[in-house]
Amino acid sequence: MANPLFNALGGNTPNMPGPFGNMQNMMQAFNNFRRQFNGDPKQVVQNMLNSGALSQSQFNQAQQMAKQFMQMMPK
Repeated sequence: MANPLFNALGGNTPNMPGPFGNMQNMMQAFNNFRRQFNGDPKQVVQNMLNSGALSQSQFNQAQQMAKQFMQMMPK
């Protein structure tokens, strides 16, 4: 299953500097993703874990990335 946020942030495309491009693009992509997301995020993630669409290892990695991302967000 493709990760829409990761894809919106540039994924592994060679034309974007760094893993996510610049901060402005990242924030714009995140805001677009947030506007389009429907449902309870915790339930969506739990369903993905239960179905095997997301492994525990992938979840742990995404959780770590989210913590790092949150440190960059203005308070």
